Formats: sequence, structure tokens, C-alpha cells
Amino acid sequence: MYIFLVTSVGKYDLVTLILMSVYVIFTFIIGELSVKEGIYRMRLILPLVMFVGVFNPFFDKSSVPVAGFAVRGGIVSMVTLVIKGLYTVFAVYALVATTSIDDICYALRSIKVPKIIVIVIMLIYRYIDVMAGEADRIYTAYRLRAPGQKGIEYRSWGTLVGQWLLRSMDKAQIVYESMLLRGFRGDFIPKKKGVKKT
Repeated sequence: MYIFLVTSVGKYDLVTLILMSVYVIFTFIIGELSVKEGIYRMRLILPLVMFVGVFNPFFDKSSVPVAGFAVRGGIVSMVTLVIKGLYTVFAVYALVATTSIDDICYALRSIKVPKIIVIVIMLIYRYIDVMAGEADRIYTAYRLRAPGQKGIEYRSWGTLVGQWLLRSMDKAQIVYESMLLRGFRGDFIPKKKGVKKT
């Protein structure tokens, strides 16, 4: 809801955007999150966010009153786009840092998100490390077979990606069978609050 509200603010409405910083500040304080740590973890995304509105001053040459001064509309819209991007990134970071994947999936099911989407999100989150490990093993095996070569030859990419796909399918079959043995019936069953697992 917060991201939807932030993105719906007008491109010249700086005052409303400044007021919307209260949610991000409040979330970081309550969640005891470090702004420095958040910036470090989002270091790859933040430059993209900054780059989004860089061309606005060249296209939007209208004048907008800001604190009694006439400012070019492109500059104001660029600043609002950057602020919106920062708010969005930090809101997502705060959610991920303070909420477990089980609680996020429970909330998604509570607002009637289709169960297949929720299950896919949960499985991607749980098994992304497994697939990264498989990719690392394939890359290590390639480097051992070609010790003097820098990087991967473009002719080998198809074979390596194919091997990764085949291994992924094998792993997926094993995971699916183990899920069936543990009672999976095609739906996300959230744990009840206050009930400990036995």
C-alpha cells in the first residue's frame, strides 16, 4: 500500500513526498534498522534509482513554483522520481529485514493473492542458494578443465546452462517428492500464530 501511495503522488508534489518519509523513518526506528547497512545492501539498486529521472530536466522545461521561487519542472520531477525510488527501495528493504518469508507469504494469501504465486515466491526464496551453489559447482568444474582460460567461452555457455537446467530439474523433482512426503497438497498452509511446531 505504501509503495502504491508513493508512486501515485504527483511529479511536482514535493511537500507530500517529504511527509511520506515518516513511514520509512518510523519503520527503521521500530525495526532497529541501520540506514548505513540498508544503503550498503541496496548499493547495486540505488544507482539505478538515481538514474531514472536524469533526463527529465531536458524534456520538461515548464516552470513550477517552489517555496516562492520559479524552478524548472524537469528538475522538480527528477527530484521527486529519485525520492520515490529511494522510498520504495527502503520500504522493501525494511519489509524484508523485519518480516520472515513465512509471514510475507501468509499476508499475501490473506489478501487473496493466488496460491501458485505465493508458492513460487516461497520456493524461489528457499532454493535460490541451492541453485547458486549448483552454478558455482558447474563454473568450478569448467575452470578446472580449462585452467589457463579467463572467463567462459561463449561457445560453452549453451552446454553449461543446459547442465544447470538438467540439474535444476533433478533437484526440483527431489524437492517435490520430499514435499509430498511431508504432506504438501498444492496449497500454502501458514502456521498459526502462537502455536509452536512440534
